[in-house]
Amino acid sequence: METKQKAALKAKLKRRAKTLGMNLFGVASVERWEEQPHTPPAYWPQNIWPWARRVIVLGVQIYPSMLETTPSVVYSELYNTTNRFLDEAAYRLANFLNEEGYRAHFFPRDCYGDISVLVKKPEAAFSQVLAGLYAGLGTIGMNHTLLTKEYGPRVRLVSVITDAEIPADRMVKKELCLGCGACMRRCPMQAFTPVKGQIIARMDKFKCAGYHQKIKNEYRYPCGLCTAACPVGADKKRWGSKAVSAAGIEHCQDFGSKNAVANL
Repeated sequence: METKQKAALKAKLKRRAKTLGMNLFGVASVERWEEQPHTPPAYWPQNIWPWARRVIVLGVQIYPSMLETTPSVVYSELYNTTNRFLDEAAYRLANFLNEEGYRAHFFPRDCYGDISVLVKKPEAAFSQVLAGLYAGLGTIGMNHTLLTKEYGPRVRLVSVITDAEIPADRMVKKELCLGCGACMRRCPMQAFTPVKGQIIARMDKFKCAGYHQKIKNEYRYPCGLCTAACPVGADKKRWGSKAVSAAGIEHCQDFGSKNAVANL
């Protein structure tokens, strides 16, 4: 495939992603997993699927006005909706590539059977965060999430693995994390510990997963408090530092879950 054809195919994919409601679109070459190894070789896409050449990463925003009610059913429904939305969009994009004669499939945004599994082994077979980093969507923040200029960490991601060698996007060079520690202070389990000389904190994934299991049993999973607290992102200018009142948070948490309090 010639350079012009590659660029034209990428432009077509980007337009389709936009039509499918995606807010973010980026492309990573699989070599970036080897050039900047943040994860062992067993997790590299080219070692799982030898034909893989590119990873297309799609993202959608998380509305602060719903996220800030967390843990609540309101945010749980938003989380579940974005997951379905992302998987369907990625499936459609992969299907289009297959019809064009390329190999492609999507990797679901979470891809685990139940939170109880993560309590025992809190890691995924494929990191959407690293894919987003390598696809030029942002940088990794203190709380291990992908920070974007547009939405800070308030995004959900999904990836399409393909052999279509479309142009890769440039990675973001300037770190977006402010190192303010707002995410660490907001964590209910104090799962993050600062590491001198680096932005990304040490994370106790077992503590995090254990808390998520607790609130899932209360029907108000997942947490998201650290992403709600982060000041990075243009969306904060749109919504303000607080998108929902303290009384509004209490109100939303008072319905639909085991946390609900009967008002008699």
